[in-house]
Amino acid sequence: MQRIRWAALVVAAVACGAAHAGELKLDLPVAEGPFKPSWESLKQYQNPDWFRDAKFGIWAHWGAQCQPEAGDWYARSMYIEGSAQNKFHVEHYGHPSVFGFKDVCNAWKADQFDPEKLIALYKKAGAQYFVMMANHHCNFDNYDSKYQPWNSVKIGPKKDLVGMWEKATRAAGLRFGVTVHAGRAWEWYEVAQLADKTGPKAGVPYDGNLTKADGKGQWWEGLDPQDLYAQRHKPNSNPIDRKAKDRIPGDPPTAAYCQKFYNRTIDLIDSYKPDLLYFDDGVLPLKAVDEKIGLSIAAHLYNANMKWHNGRNDAVMNTKGLDEEQRKCLIWDIERGVSTRVEPFVWQTDTCIGGWHYNRPIFEKHGYKTVTQVVHMLLDIVSKNGNLLLNIPVRGNGTLDEDEVQFLEGMAAWMAVNSECIYGTRPWKIFGEGPAAVEKAEAGRHGGASDTRKKPYTPADFRFTIKGGALYAVALAWPASGKLTLRCLAAGAPGIKGAVTGVELLGCKEKLAFTRDATGLVVTLPAQKPCEHAYALKITGFDLAASEPQVPHVEGADCITADEKGALMLDAASAAPHGKRIKAQGGSVANLGYWDDPTDWASWKVLIAAPGKYEVTARASSLRKENQFVVELAGQKLTGKAPQTESWDDYKTIKLGKVELSAGQLTVTIHPQDPKWKAINLHSLTLRPAK
Repeated sequence: MQRIRWAALVVAAVACGAAHAGELKLDLPVAEGPFKPSWESLKQYQNPDWFRDAKFGIWAHWGAQCQPEAGDWYARSMYIEGSAQNKFHVEHYGHPSVFGFKDVCNAWKADQFDPEKLIALYKKAGAQYFVMMANHHCNFDNYDSKYQPWNSVKIGPKKDLVGMWEKATRAAGLRFGVTVHAGRAWEWYEVAQLADKTGPKAGVPYDGNLTKADGKGQWWEGLDPQDLYAQRHKPNSNPIDRKAKDRIPGDPPTAAYCQKFYNRTIDLIDSYKPDLLYFDDGVLPLKAVDEKIGLSIAAHLYNANMKWHNGRNDAVMNTKGLDEEQRKCLIWDIERGVSTRVEPFVWQTDTCIGGWHYNRPIFEKHGYKTVTQVVHMLLDIVSKNGNLLLNIPVRGNGTLDEDEVQFLEGMAAWMAVNSECIYGTRPWKIFGEGPAAVEKAEAGRHGGASDTRKKPYTPADFRFTIKGGALYAVALAWPASGKLTLRCLAAGAPGIKGAVTGVELLGCKEKLAFTRDATGLVVTLPAQKPCEHAYALKITGFDLAASEPQVPHVEGADCITADEKGALMLDAASAAPHGKRIKAQGGSVANLGYWDDPTDWASWKVLIAAPGKYEVTARASSLRKENQFVVELAGQKLTGKAPQTESWDDYKTIKLGKVELSAGQLTVTIHPQDPKWKAINLHSLTLRPAK
């Protein structure tokens, strides 16, 4: 899961006189819709409510590398002479010049895989979405891939694993996602080109050098190992040490490699219609080669998802290393880390109870994260406007071990009592109170703080969420005194309006006694704990709207809603202008003006409460005859012409036609359609229920 540094590949491209990233001849088709493959266009994106409400997902980071049950990055380390996984491989399978990772893929059968049983366990444990690894850096596709012959349908399990997971997940009423890691196989697999330097096999090339012709008479006859290993290129000078300062870069990824990655990913999206697509990459996959690859995937996913959902975009695309502006376009993921603040945009932590790929020694040492650790992690993440995606490593045969099942049962028991303070909640003005909320956090792997804490929490440590007029204050430890004190809720505390009218403990039927003075809100707990790990107080009476954090980009908050007649007015003040010059302007009538660039455009977010047919009109002025434009919404296009008017303030109404709309949130866009576009002033678009 560690990120390979692609900067070296860019240096190599320059040093070798290779084509600039933008000069690669790639075919990057994108589904029709309002999203285009640019950062500016992707800023239309709004985080879907299902994801903001879900909070907790479970991930199967499962593939052929789990077959040896020897840990993460097996397909790479087995080719590094002297490494623990190389020694394991030689002992259990043979030398990698004879039995390589291609053969591990064939040995993997997943013969005890029961997705319905596993999904039932995950759902009971509280997961609201499930995510399956579609491929890893090992480049093997776990689905019926049209573009990668090395896949789980043709080789090994002979099963469409992603398809089986998808079917079971949706049948259980959960959202379904996939993760893609194969963009980095180019450099990651370069060790497969090496050979032992010592011993009886010294100098004998590993099987990463094999070609299709070498398969004659072998089990893999007719297959090309290079479709898996992607090693038809000059490697860097030190494939083993990725951080070596004296590395001389090898060849950068070719257009063919990038095109194949794009085709595979689009095929995955179109075939399984995931709600969530995760890339194990910094910002975008293959970004150092051509940023347009990842931007096109995002635009395709969003547009396709809108078609699947009648104009509502429910898609989530997770990547890492995003800056503040990029987080408007994609959903930021932190691997094995958490944010240190309440984030303005919903985000996600991805982590694991053990290693990423199944590792039997961790199980044998009972080394998984505890339920207490994960519950505390979940509460901390949710209090900061985030979600937790938790990997439960699956064994090669498709089952979980006893400790994993016990862990899931422990999560289920806690969620049965406390899910109310998790699902559908939003962050409060502060994420927490207590020593752990103010001390310096240990650094996480890819940003923020570490996902797990070494020091134990105290009864003075709380995490906060809000929902339905209630403030949930969750204590991360049970006090020996039998009392909890919330100092931030003291009488007269700044930013706190209203009086406490009730305090409940989730899972407890007893009425709780409490007092509130200048020192804090003091709650007397019952003699018996309602659960283990963490304890949620439900506090009512505060004016939470007056004390919520000022979090921008809250889904639905900026949506235009219908008036009493069911009409929606999309005016200049509520528009999001996109481009170099277009902007909202005043004057006698507010409008979108300075619109003389044919690449500029505008968008609105609308909330359709009543499904049905709507008539769409525009009001515009123009000093030029017939300026043509197109309005897009819910996958439908309406074309209009701005009539020539006597002045900029002489607005005319243009009837554009009718559309069929489903209930929900959607984006409306307007784009110039005339390459000789001249300036217009747009007063508004209007959607009225059709008679």
